[in-house]
Amino acid sequence: MNIFGVGLPEMAVILVVALLVFGPKKLPEIGRSLGKAIRGFQEASKEFETEFQREAQQLEASMKSAAPTKSEGVAKTNSETTQKS
Repeated sequence: MNIFGVGLPEMAVILVVALLVFGPKKLPEIGRSLGKAIRGFQEASKEFETEFQREAQQLEASMKSAAPTKSEGVAKTNSETTQKS
């Protein structure tokens, strides 16, 4: 098991140090707070990703509608050529 480059032995040491520093009564409270913070970060990340994809789709749609098709491009080129002559 390797989470963020921290293996099981390192996690055990971190847990023991946290238990010594905060005590057994505060540790569950800290865990809940950390869990809520991580959950909030995940939700914000998903929201950002969704918004980014929505904007990319809108930009792509506007580019498709603004870009001339092949037949329009050929027609413009032909009309420009005939006007120059």
